[in-house]
Amino acid sequence: MIAPHQLEQLSKSLPFLQRAEPALVSEFQRTAYSARIPAGKDIFAQGDQVDAIALLLSGAVRVYKIGETGREITLYRFGTGESCILTANAILNHHAFAAVATVEQDAEAIMIPAEAFRDWVRRYDPWREFVFDLLSRRLASVIEIVDEVAFRRLDIRVASLLLERCQTENPVSITHQEIAAELGSSREVVSRILETLASQNMVQMGRGTIQVMDVQSLETLAYR
Repeated sequence: MIAPHQLEQLSKSLPFLQRAEPALVSEFQRTAYSARIPAGKDIFAQGDQVDAIALLLSGAVRVYKIGETGREITLYRFGTGESCILTANAILNHHAFAAVATVEQDAEAIMIPAEAFRDWVRRYDPWREFVFDLLSRRLASVIEIVDEVAFRRLDIRVASLLLERCQTENPVSITHQEIAAELGSSREVVSRILETLASQNMVQMGRGTIQVMDVQSLETLAYR
């Protein structure tokens, strides 16, 4: 159950509560429960049965697939005010979870039991609109991932990733294996690309870090 003061705070992160009818707000307060999930913990593994969906109030969750060879590829991340479309799909269709969802930053979440989630989709327009908007926006981001994997060279994708990350920290705290997992490649291939970038003085590699040295040249590569 969600306390009244928690509900008021939740409305800031979950705007659909501000326009929801009193019946939905009452059921939400009575049915939902809060959870704290530490970084590194799997919320779901592939094949798990889904008994609840998490709406994040803080933190970040990475959702990814693991292939038969052990390679990983990130499908998407979700953060404050967002949730996981694969979880929603599993609940609505009574399917097992189709990927892995791992907490990257300590998360605080509101958990909605699966049965309540399905029931509210049928009965309440604001909840249904929230879920469908979530599905629409996340589907667009997954299509972008498919386009990148299918049609963009890996060196361009590595450059784009480093440019994005160096906006918040430089050197970027990331390993070759983490880049490979993010982009759906192998560590060996990523290492060869980084060595090429280093030989061209675009980056400088350290232990668990990569420093962007020449932003302009990296941008020229990334935006070809």
